Amino acid sequence: MKAVVMAGGFGTRIQPLTNSIPKPMLPILNRPMMEHIIIKARDDLGIKEFVVLLYFKPEVIRDYFKDGSDWGIKINYVLPNDDFGTAGAVGCAREFLDETFIIVSGDLITDIDFKRVALFHKEKNSKLTITLTPVEDPLQFGVVIANEEGRIEKFLEKPSWGEVFSDTINTGIYMIEPEILDFIPEEENFDFAKDLFPLLMKKEIPLWGSVIEGYWRDVGNPLSYREVYKDIFEEKIKLPIKGELKEFKKGKAFIEEGVEIDKDVKIEGLVVIGKNVKIEEDVLLENVVIGDNTEIAEDSEIRDCVIWKNSKIDSKTNLKNCVICNDNHINKKVVAKEGVIIAENCEIKKSASFEKDVIVWPNKSIEEESIISNNIIWGDKYKSSIFEESKVVGRTNIELSCEMATKLAESFGSVLPIGSKVYVSRDYHKSSRMLKRAFLSGLLSTGINVVDLEVMPSNVMRYNLSHNEEIVAGIHIRQSIIEKISTEIILFTSEGLGIDNNLAKNIERIFFRENFRRVNHYEIGDVCEANDLNRNYIEAVKEKLDINSIKHSGIRIVTDIMFGSTSNIYPKLVNSFGIENIVLNAYRDDKKLSNLSSTIKKSQNDISNIVKVLGLNIGFLIYPNGQKIQVVSEKGSLIEYYQMLLVLLRLLDMTTNRRLKIFLPAWAPDFIEFENLDITRGKYRNFKAIELKEYDLVASTEGNFAFTEFAYHRDAIFASMKIIELLAKANKSLSEIVLSLPKFAYIQKKIECPSEKKGKMMRKFLEDGKDKKNSHIDGVKIWIDERDWILMVPDQHSENIHIVIQAKDEKSLKEIFENYNKKIQEWLSE
Repeated sequence: MKAVVMAGGFGTRIQPLTNSIPKPMLPILNRPMMEHIIIKARDDLGIKEFVVLLYFKPEVIRDYFKDGSDWGIKINYVLPNDDFGTAGAVGCAREFLDETFIIVSGDLITDIDFKRVALFHKEKNSKLTITLTPVEDPLQFGVVIANEEGRIEKFLEKPSWGEVFSDTINTGIYMIEPEILDFIPEEENFDFAKDLFPLLMKKEIPLWGSVIEGYWRDVGNPLSYREVYKDIFEEKIKLPIKGELKEFKKGKAFIEEGVEIDKDVKIEGLVVIGKNVKIEEDVLLENVVIGDNTEIAEDSEIRDCVIWKNSKIDSKTNLKNCVICNDNHINKKVVAKEGVIIAENCEIKKSASFEKDVIVWPNKSIEEESIISNNIIWGDKYKSSIFEESKVVGRTNIELSCEMATKLAESFGSVLPIGSKVYVSRDYHKSSRMLKRAFLSGLLSTGINVVDLEVMPSNVMRYNLSHNEEIVAGIHIRQSIIEKISTEIILFTSEGLGIDNNLAKNIERIFFRENFRRVNHYEIGDVCEANDLNRNYIEAVKEKLDINSIKHSGIRIVTDIMFGSTSNIYPKLVNSFGIENIVLNAYRDDKKLSNLSSTIKKSQNDISNIVKVLGLNIGFLIYPNGQKIQVVSEKGSLIEYYQMLLVLLRLLDMTTNRRLKIFLPAWAPDFIEFENLDITRGKYRNFKAIELKEYDLVASTEGNFAFTEFAYHRDAIFASMKIIELLAKANKSLSEIVLSLPKFAYIQKKIECPSEKKGKMMRKFLEDGKDKKNSHIDGVKIWIDERDWILMVPDQHSENIHIVIQAKDEKSLKEIFENYNKKIQEWLSE
C-alpha cells in the first residue's frame, strides 16, 4: 500500500500562523502536523512509499522532509501546475499510484486507526472507502449518511445548517484502488466530493463508509489550532513526543538535547522543550510547548502556551493560553492572557498588556506600557471568514470599523477589472454613511469607478443595476433590522443578485492575505453621481402593472414605511397610480430605526386601527430595507406571513391566463393545490439569473416576494402594488380570499440549541423518522402522515434550530410539536 498526503492548501483561514509556512508545517509538539500524519501512516500500515502533493510554498515542505529517508520512507513530490481541485491533484500523481493507496490531509490531527480502515476496505472489496466520524460542528466538512452495511447513500460537501442531515462527516481520509483514477480527468479541476463521488454513484460503483470513533480535528483556523493543544494537555489524544521524559512533582517534561533549565524551574502538567532552550530560575511552566532556541528569563509564568522557535521572553512576563510564533522578542513584564496570538518577528516592548483574544500580525512593534485591546489588523469576528452568504455583518465601529470596510472594499475591487464601474448605495443611518465613505476609498484605490447613489433602497439600486450594462456590481450598506448595533454590507453581481460562495471565497482569500491590487496614480477610480434612478424605477413599476385596473378599482390603502429609505420613492410611486392612499412615517428617524422591534409592533397596531376606522381596503407595512412586507386586511386583521403567501398564490391562480411557475422554500405550506400554478419547493441559495428566469414568482414564508417579470430580487414596493393589481382583477377582498383557504394549522418556532449539537440534532431527527417519508432538500422534513409534516433546520448564525410544522388542525399540530420538543430536549441532554 502507498500513501498520498495532501499538502497544497493556502492556509487562508488560519492566518497569520501561515504567514511564512504552509499549513501542514504548523508545529504540533515541535513537529510539523504533516510529520505526525506520515509517522502514523508508516506505523499503522507499514507504508514505505509516500506521494506528497504540493502547491503553496512547496519549498518549505521539500526542504524539511527531503527524500524521506530520515523517516525510513521514500517520498515522491508532485507539484501540479494549476489548482486542479482535490481529486484532480491526486490525478496528477497517477504514475506513482499503481496499487491500493490511502489519501490523508497533511493538516489533520487524528488517532483514527488506519488499520481498521484498511480491514473494512478489504472486507467490502471496496474500490473507494471514505473514513467517517461524528463531530460536533459538521458545517466545514462533508456530511454523510451510510446504510447499516456501510454503503454510502447520501453526502453533501460543506453544507449550510439548512442542509445538515447528520453529524457524521467525511474525514477526508480515503482508501482507493488505482482503477478509480480512470474516472479523474487529466489537468482539469475535479473535486472528490463535488465531482468524483457523484460520478461513481451515477455509474453505480459503490462508495463505502467506514465509521470509526477516535480523535479527529481539521486544523483550519487559529481557534482549532489552540484547541488541539488543549486536547493534548487534557490527554484526549496522545501523539509521539521527541525528547527524554523527566518526572516532576506536579507534572512531566519531554526535554531534547542542549537544554539548560535552572533547578528552581517549576514544571506542572505536560511540558515539551525543544533543542537548545534556556530557562532561568523561578520560571513556572504549566502545559507548555517550547520550540528550539528559545530563551525564557527569570520569574516568568507561562501557562497553556505554545511557543515556536527562536524567541526570547524576558523576565517577569506572564503569558496564558497564547500562541507565540517564530522569532519574537517579548520584553520584561509583558502580560498576555487568554487567547493572544503573536505572529512572527514582532517586538513586544516592556510592560505591554494584552486583553483577551488579540491577534498581532507579523513584523509589528508594540510600544512600552501599551494596552492592546483590539487586533492590530482587524476585529475578532473576522478571524476565519467574512461573509454570511453575500453579506458582511458586524457591530458598527467594532467589528465593522472604517479600516475593515476599506479592506473589504480593496478585496472586492481587486477581483473586478480595472476601470469597472459600480453602484454604491446606503440607508440614511449615520453609521452606514460613515462606512460607505470608507468603502468608497478602498474601491477607488483598486482602480474602480464609483457611482455614488447616496441614500437609496437596495431594491431600487438592484433594479437599476440589473438594467445597466455599464455597471458590473453593486454595494449596499445598511443598518441591520435584526440587531440594532450592527451594520450590513451587501455585495451584488451585475444581475442584481447577491454574490455566490465562490466569489465570496475569492474575496476572502485576498482579504486574509492582504493581496490587494494597487494601481498607478493615474488609474485611481473616480466618483460620480447618477440622476433619474428613482424615476427609472417608478416608470418600470408602472410599465409592468395594469395601471387602469388599479386606478379604477377604488381600492384605498394605508402604508407605513417605518422610517426606511423607501421614503424617498414610495409616496411618489403610489401617487402616480392615482389611488387614494395614506403614507405613514415617510421621514428619517435614526432612533426609531434603531429600535425596530417596538416600531414594528406600533406600526401593526396603527395600520390595523386606521384600516378599520377609515374603512380602507388594505394596509401595508414596508420594512425599512424595502424587501419585506406585511399586509393587513380590510377588517384590520394582520395576515400571517404564511397566509399571505397562500393568498397571493390564490390570487395568481384566479387571475392568470397561462400556467405560472412558482419557487418556494422547502418548508412552505403545501396543504393547498392550485389549478394554474406549477410549484417547486427547494433551496433558495446561489441562484443565477438564468435559473430565476424560469419562475414567475420566487417567494418565502417571511414576507419576501420576487416577481421576476420585474426583477429577480425581493421587492416589497413592487409587491405591494402587484397585490393591489391582483385584488382589482379578482374583484375580491383580502378577507374573502383568506376565508376561501382550506383550514389547516402551520407554525414556525425556534428552539435553543448549541452550535456544537446542531449536527447531532439533525442526525437524531433523521434516525427517528427513518421509517417515514422524508426529504433533505433544505433541513430535514419528515411526514407524519400524507399531509402532516415537521421540518427541522438549524439556524445559520444563531444558537437555535427552527421547527416548522404543518398539520390538519391545531390539535394535531400541538401533539406533533409537544412530541418532538420532548425528544429534542432529551437529545440535547444526552
